[in-house]
Amino acid sequence: MKLKIAILPGDGIGPEIMKQGVAVLDAIAEKCGHEFSYQEAMVGACAIEAVGDAYPESTHQVCMEADAVLFAAVGDLKYDNNPTLKMRPETGLLAMRKKLGLFANIRPVATFDCLLHKSPLKEELLRGADFVVIRELTGGMYFGEKYQDNDKAFDTNVYTRPEIERILKVAFEMAMTRRKHLTVVDKANVLASSRLWRQVAKEMEPQYPEVRTDYMFIDNASMRVLTEPRFFDVIVTENTFGDILTDETSCITGSMGLQPSSSLGLHTPLFEPVHGSWPQAAGQNLANPLAQILSAAMLLEHFGLNAEGALIRRAVVASLDAMVRTPEIQVEGGAHYGTKEVGQWIVDYIRKS
Repeated sequence: MKLKIAILPGDGIGPEIMKQGVAVLDAIAEKCGHEFSYQEAMVGACAIEAVGDAYPESTHQVCMEADAVLFAAVGDLKYDNNPTLKMRPETGLLAMRKKLGLFANIRPVATFDCLLHKSPLKEELLRGADFVVIRELTGGMYFGEKYQDNDKAFDTNVYTRPEIERILKVAFEMAMTRRKHLTVVDKANVLASSRLWRQVAKEMEPQYPEVRTDYMFIDNASMRVLTEPRFFDVIVTENTFGDILTDETSCITGSMGLQPSSSLGLHTPLFEPVHGSWPQAAGQNLANPLAQILSAAMLLEHFGLNAEGALIRRAVVASLDAMVRTPEIQVEGGAHYGTKEVGQWIVDYIRKS
């Protein structure tokens, strides 16, 4: 298969982990007879510094012309510490999602047996947890009308029926491919936008009679994700709730450095780790590349290359079992491996398989 992939390393640790993601893709292409071509483009703080725009039109064109986008992370302390700035690295991320029409963010949450001890949760709660969070990505407060002065600020949380219907369709269909259990997470007891979400979900339920659908307020869901993670199969929720909930799930995997995601919608699909840019660690060979590498696996699986994605996943599990891990998930007294070393070990595993 031939694939044209847009490469957006972004900021902080992004370029380091991206190198490992591309190296793994190259190893798969060599091993399995595929042809992957890449075009790199700027996004985030680096783009602001270079051209004054966090998501330049030139980057958008690269993304639109590609079959898929492999993205790392954006963010820089310079912008985090100055809330008055109008243009921020995250502005580019939101613009990219909006212009590419990426309304469905899919974040799988699964445990690795050898890392259960790294979670702050009890092992007996975690073992066997395996669910997917589907987050609506282009609506809600992040994109609604905003206002701020010295005394007042507001963000409007607007959703329309078509926006809700299309993300719920993704969620119901995902549930049909799994254990046929969907949990709709909202705050319908307080928020009008959530009541519309629940109304539309109730109307759509009869279209999927095989799916067991339940409803949960976000505060309850936030608790039960940590106390009963095995209860869930597919969760669907709005943008802000999904952002918070999916970061919380890092307590289940043991590290945000292990969580990949895909963002799907109207145009080019995008694949990215869920973690941020960790600018404090940039250039230090400390960052965990596994979420980036697993995002590359999701990219391949999106195009039907399931065996290739499975090979990457086996390589990741093998690296963890062999204690080839970056410091934040390494056992006490274990050998030190950096970003480059972990990536190279996985590349070598693929080549030898």
